[in-house]
Amino acid sequence: MSEYKEKRICVIDFETGNIGSISNLLEKLKLNYYVSNKNEDIEKATHLILPGVGSFSVAMSKLKKKVDLSFLEKEVLGKKKPILGICVGMQLMADIGNEFGFNKGLGWIAGSVDLIDSKGMSLPHIGWNEVKFENNNDLFDKIQTGHDFYFVNSYYFNLKNSGNMIASTEYGIRFPSAINKENVFGVQFHPEKSQKFGRQLVLNFINKT
Repeated sequence: MSEYKEKRICVIDFETGNIGSISNLLEKLKLNYYVSNKNEDIEKATHLILPGVGSFSVAMSKLKKKVDLSFLEKEVLGKKKPILGICVGMQLMADIGNEFGFNKGLGWIAGSVDLIDSKGMSLPHIGWNEVKFENNNDLFDKIQTGHDFYFVNSYYFNLKNSGNMIASTEYGIRFPSAINKENVFGVQFHPEKSQKFGRQLVLNFINKT
C-alpha cells in the first residue's frame, strides 16, 4: 500500500459505535489513520471518515457536542477535503432527519432522512443486499454493479436531487445506498463489514486527491 503512504485519514470521533470496526479495517489495509475530534487533527488529514450507528437524533447531538462543526464545514465545504460518511454518518449529511422527531442535519447534500417503506418486510433492514450503480463514479472502481454489501438501517437518505445518487438498493423501496456531491461521499452500508468489496471501496475513496 506504498501508494497510500502520503494519505492521512482522520476518523472523526464523536463516540459512535462503529469506530472500532472501521479502525480495524484501516489497520488491516495498513493505512495511515488516527481517530480524533480535534481541529488540528482534522486540519492535517488528507481524508476524513464520518462514522455513525444508532439514531439520527442521538448521533447528531453527540456530533454537535464533540466536534467543532463550523471548523469541520470549512475543511469539507471550503477546502474540499474528501469525506466519507458511513451509515448514520452519511445520513447526518442531510438537511433534516425525521427519526424520533425533526432534527436538523449538516445540510451538505440536500434531502431528508425518512423511514423506509419496507412493504411489510421487517425493520431494521439487516444483512447482505445488492448494490446497483446508478451513475458512473470511481468510488466503485474495480467493483462490479450488483455485488452485495452489509446493511443495518431502518431509515434512508431521501435525496432531493437524484443526480447525487451513485448506487441504490431495494428493500420495499429503492433507496440510495451510495451518494456523492463533489468531495462529499456517503454509503448507507458498512464497508468495514463488507469483506473484499468494502475494502476496495475504502481504498478507492482514499485514492481520491
